[in-house]
Amino acid sequence: MSKLIARFAKNESGATAIEYGLIAGIMAVALIAAFAVLSPKILSAFTSIGDKMQVN
Repeated sequence: MSKLIARFAKNESGATAIEYGLIAGIMAVALIAAFAVLSPKILSAFTSIGDKMQVN
């Protein structure tokens, strides 16, 4: 039984895939949070630009 546990502890196949998955998940959460924070400011900027273009 101890050999099985030792072999399981040394087995790293799939660890890299899990790490990449975690990194991708964290990046997705960060992008969604950034979009939620920045979208009103971006919308305001484009609205302001559009209003100025219609006046001229």
